[in-house]
Amino acid sequence: MADFKFPAEMEKTCTVMLPLTMNSSENRENVCIFGTGDFGRSLGLKMLQCGYSVVFGSRNPRTSRLLPNGAEVLSYSEAAQKSDIILIAIHREHYEFLTELIEVLKGKILVDVSNNLKINQYPESNAEYLAQLVPGAHVVKAFNTISAWALQSGALDASRQVFICGNDSKAKQRVVDIVRTLGLTPLDRGSLSAATEIENYPLQLFPMWRFPFYLSAALCLFFFIYCVIREVIYPYVQEKEDSTFRMAISIPNRVFPITALTLLALVYLPGVIAAILQLYRGTKYQRFPDWLDHWMLCRKQLGLVALGFAFLHAIYTLVIPIRYYVRWRIRNTTITQVITKKDNPFITSMAWLSDSYVSLGILGFFLFVLLGITSLPSVSNMMNWREFRFVQSKLGYLTLILCTAHTLVYGGRKFLSSSILRWYLPSAYVLALIIPSTVLVIKFILIMPCINKTLMRIRQGWERNSKYSKSALNGKSDI
Repeated sequence: MADFKFPAEMEKTCTVMLPLTMNSSENRENVCIFGTGDFGRSLGLKMLQCGYSVVFGSRNPRTSRLLPNGAEVLSYSEAAQKSDIILIAIHREHYEFLTELIEVLKGKILVDVSNNLKINQYPESNAEYLAQLVPGAHVVKAFNTISAWALQSGALDASRQVFICGNDSKAKQRVVDIVRTLGLTPLDRGSLSAATEIENYPLQLFPMWRFPFYLSAALCLFFFIYCVIREVIYPYVQEKEDSTFRMAISIPNRVFPITALTLLALVYLPGVIAAILQLYRGTKYQRFPDWLDHWMLCRKQLGLVALGFAFLHAIYTLVIPIRYYVRWRIRNTTITQVITKKDNPFITSMAWLSDSYVSLGILGFFLFVLLGITSLPSVSNMMNWREFRFVQSKLGYLTLILCTAHTLVYGGRKFLSSSILRWYLPSAYVLALIIPSTVLVIKFILIMPCINKTLMRIRQGWERNSKYSKSALNGKSDI
C-alpha cells in the first residue's frame, strides 16, 4: 500500500481517539518495530503521536528513509534490546533471520501483524510459525486487520477493530493497552490457535454478501427476461409492435420492486422455517441445517440489498412523468378528447385504489428505510436487545405487510382477469406475491395462541418427550 501521509490531519487524530482510561504518555513504554515498510512506518507514526518512544529495527539502518520524525532506527539486534514489545511488520518469508536473535528475543512479546496473499496459504498460521521459530518469546497476533491507510486517515475511516489472540494473558493485555491507546477497539479472540481465522479475515471478499448478491442478480435476471417475454416479445409476435424502449425504464421499474419485495420476504422466511423445525423437533437443542444457518446469518445483508432495490424503484417512479412515452400518451389522449368532445368520467373507486396504492408504497418505503437505518452499528448499539428486536421483527413484518398490500392494490381487479395473461403467463407482480404471501400466512399461523405458546416454551428450554422438560422450565433454561 502506498505511504499516504497527511500531517495536519494526523496530528489531531490521537487527541480525538484516546480513551479516558489510558495511562499518561509519561508512563508509556518504548516500542520496537521490525520492518520499515508502509505499515511499519504508519504504525510507528501513530505510536509517536500517542506518546510512545519508537525504535525501528532494519537490516540496513543507514539506508532506511521516510521514517517518522522522532523515531530511532537500529539493526534488528540493537533495536530488540531497547524494548520488550516488538511488532514484527515483515513478511513471513523473511522470518528466518529471527532464529539468530533467539537469545535476544527470549521472554519478549512478539506481535505478529502479517497477512498472506491467499486464504490458508500455509499449513499453520504465521503467528504459530513465528512461535515455533522463537520458542522463548510470547507471540501475540494483532493489527493485521488494520491497514496503513486506516492508521493514517483518522478515526472515522475503515474498520477500527483489532483482533487479538495469544497464549499468554499478560502479553495479550499489554497489546490490548497499546491498541486502546491508539484509539482502536481490541477484540480478544482467544489462544494463538485462532490466528489462522484472524489472518484469513482480511482476505475474505464480502463473505456474507455473496449469497445476497448472487440471489438478487438471479432474481433480477429471471424477472427481467420474464417481463421482456411478456412486454416486448409478445407484442412484436402478435402485432408487430416495437416495444423495445420499455427495457430502459418500464421493465426495470417492474423488476426492481419485485426483487425488493421478494428479498424482504426472504429476510423473514428463514425465521419462519426455523420456528417450524423447532415445533416439529420439539426442542431448540438441535442444530439447524448448514444452509439455514448461513441464510439466517445473511438476513441483514439481504435486507440492505432489498432496500437498495426499493430506492431504485422510488427513483425510477419519480422520472415517469418526464418520459417521452408518458408525455406522448397524455398529449394524444387530450387531443382525442378535444376532437371527440368526450371526457372520461371520474371513478371514485379507481381514485381510492390509486391513492391507496401510493399511500401504502410511501409508508412501506418509510419503514423500509427505518429498518435499514437501525441495522447500522452506530444506531443499533444505542438500542437494547428488546428495542432492536421490536424494530427488526415487529416493524419488519409490518413493512412486509405494507409492501405486499402495495402490490396487491396495484394489481387490483386485474388479478382475476384473464386479459392480463400473455401466452398463459401472468403479470410479474403476481409472481412477486407468492413468497411474501406465503411468509405472512405461515407467520399468522405461528402467532396463534395455541401454537405460539408451545413455540415459546420450546425456546425457553422445554423439550417434548424429555424427562428434563419440567426441570428446564422450573429452573434456569438456556437463553
